[in-house]
Amino acid sequence: MRNSRLSAILVALAVVAAAQCLAAAGRTSAPDVVLQGPAGTPVRLSDYKGKVLLVDFWASWCVPCKTSFPALDAIYREYQPKGLEVLAVNLDEQRRNADAFLAQHSHRMTVLFDPKGVAPEAFGVKGMPTSFLIDKGGTIRFTHTGYTGNVDVSYRREIAQLLGEQ
Repeated sequence: MRNSRLSAILVALAVVAAAQCLAAAGRTSAPDVVLQGPAGTPVRLSDYKGKVLLVDFWASWCVPCKTSFPALDAIYREYQPKGLEVLAVNLDEQRRNADAFLAQHSHRMTVLFDPKGVAPEAFGVKGMPTSFLIDKGGTIRFTHTGYTGNVDVSYRREIAQLLGEQ
């Protein structure tokens, strides 16, 4: 009887371990890129480990970004008190273009800059805008390329899921 109980425990542990491996399959750690803050100070993505993070790549010339930028800021305002951080990473080569865009779009989310495009290359960005939802452990869990109005529902569902995880 003791051996059967031990066997049952070992089987249960194996099932849990297998489930965790399957859950982790296909997940990728977010690259630890260094971006520029508004004053030029370096900001490492790893500085946000332990938080749920939405990293959005955008540019002033990107037509869908003009819609997604205020929508993501609204999501930030809604979920920031619950632990979400949003990093809006601007990819304009000329800072004045980003500054002109930002002057027309009030925002509270953190805006960072990558005029050389190192971060989108590290993330494998294929279109604009592209957003990555990163869990508290630094793993990319969800990716969104492009922007349509109905994607906000997906963001909210995914953010709530990640905020609810330990």
